[in-house]
Amino acid sequence: MTNVQRIVLDFRSGELVARVLYRASLDGPNAGTKARRREVTELARQGLTEALSSLSEGDVQMVGVSGFTTREDLLCITTPTTPAAVHKELKRGA
Repeated sequence: MTNVQRIVLDFRSGELVARVLYRASLDGPNAGTKARRREVTELARQGLTEALSSLSEGDVQMVGVSGFTTREDLLCITTPTTPAAVHKELKRGA
């Protein structure tokens, strides 16, 4: 089973770029194929759906802030299926 490790959304003028990091077995679809695009699209869809659900139902904490007029805030979302120890590794105040 393949699980998403990270999704980074980059909102650019007129487009959305999603960088999806995941681990897969070596016998998966080759890069540039329709099967690979479908696999990554489904992984991103599942990951984003889980993130949206967690934002509304989970325990959200501010774990980092940066900037004055241009801001970057880091949220840590703990869901019932996420072990609390995973989030203890994060440092407060980036």
